[in-house]
Amino acid sequence: MAAVDATDEARHVHSDEELWNESYYYDFFAPDGSLGGYLRIGFIPNLNRVWYWACAVGPDRQLVTVVDNEVPLPTDPRSLELRTDALWADHTVEDPLVHATCNLEAFGLRVDDPAEMYRPEPRGERVAFGFELDWETNGEAYMWPPITPRYEIPCTVHGRVLIGSEEFEVDGFGQRDHSWGASRDWWANTWCWNAGRLEDNTRFHSTGALIPDSDFGVGYVIDPDDQLVEVDSVRVATEMGREGLPESAELAVGELELDVEPLAFSPVLLTHPDGREDRFPRALARFTSADERQGYGWIEWNQPPAG
Repeated sequence: MAAVDATDEARHVHSDEELWNESYYYDFFAPDGSLGGYLRIGFIPNLNRVWYWACAVGPDRQLVTVVDNEVPLPTDPRSLELRTDALWADHTVEDPLVHATCNLEAFGLRVDDPAEMYRPEPRGERVAFGFELDWETNGEAYMWPPITPRYEIPCTVHGRVLIGSEEFEVDGFGQRDHSWGASRDWWANTWCWNAGRLEDNTRFHSTGALIPDSDFGVGYVIDPDDQLVEVDSVRVATEMGREGLPESAELAVGELELDVEPLAFSPVLLTHPDGREDRFPRALARFTSADERQGYGWIEWNQPPAG
C-alpha cells in the first residue's frame, strides 16, 4: 500500500478530457446517529463549473440540502473557496493529512420527502443553512491502489451546524476523501461507497459493486488498536425500495460482515449535458457487525441510467 503524499491535498492540474473531475468529500455523524451531514466539492474544469452539495439529516429530521451544479470555478486554480449570490463555502487544509476545516453560509432547501430531490426542480422550504466544522485525522490515511488517484482519511469531527434558528453542536466522527482524474463517469459506472465507525473504534471504508457479479473492491478495516488492514474483496447485496432508495444492505469489507440500515437520505439527481439522468442516493446509516457491534457512517449507491 502506497503512502499518501501530503502535497496531494492541493488541487491538481487537469487533462483535456471532458469529464475530468476532482472532488473533495467531507462527512460527519453523531456517535448516536441522531444527526449527520456531508459536503462535496466537485471541480469539472472542462465544463467550467463546480458541483457543490451539502446537507444535514437525521432519522427524525427533514432533509436540508444545498445542491448547486453550476457554481463558477474559483479564479485562483489553487483555491477551495466558492461563491455565488446564494452561498459562500470555504475549505482549508490547515495541516496536510491531519486537520481540515469547512465553512458554509447558504440557503438550503428543506424537504419532507428526500425523493423530492430527484425532481428537476424540487419543492420545499427555503431555510438558512450553514456550518463551521473541523475534521481531525484519527486513523491512517489510506491511498487507493492504482485504479484512480484517491485517498481516504477517517476523522473526528467537531464544530456546529446552523439550520434556521436551530444550532447543533457536533462532536462526532466522519470521513474525508479526495480524488482526481477522468475515470469516474457518473452516467455509466456503478459503485457502492461507504465509510463508518463501530462502537469499539473499528473504522472501515470500502467501494464495491464496481463490476457486475464480482466481489472485487477497494477498502480497509482499522482495528481498535489502529492497525489498518487493506482489503480487495467487497461484497454488496442491496434491497431496493421506492424511487431506488435502498431499504437495507448486506456488506462485507474483507472479513468484516455488516448489516446496513439507511436512516436518512440525501439524494442527488445528476443530468448529463446530453440529457441522461443519474440517481445518486447517499444515506446516513447504522452498521451492525455479525457479533452485534453497532456504529454509524455514510453509504452511497451510484445508479446510472439503464442500458
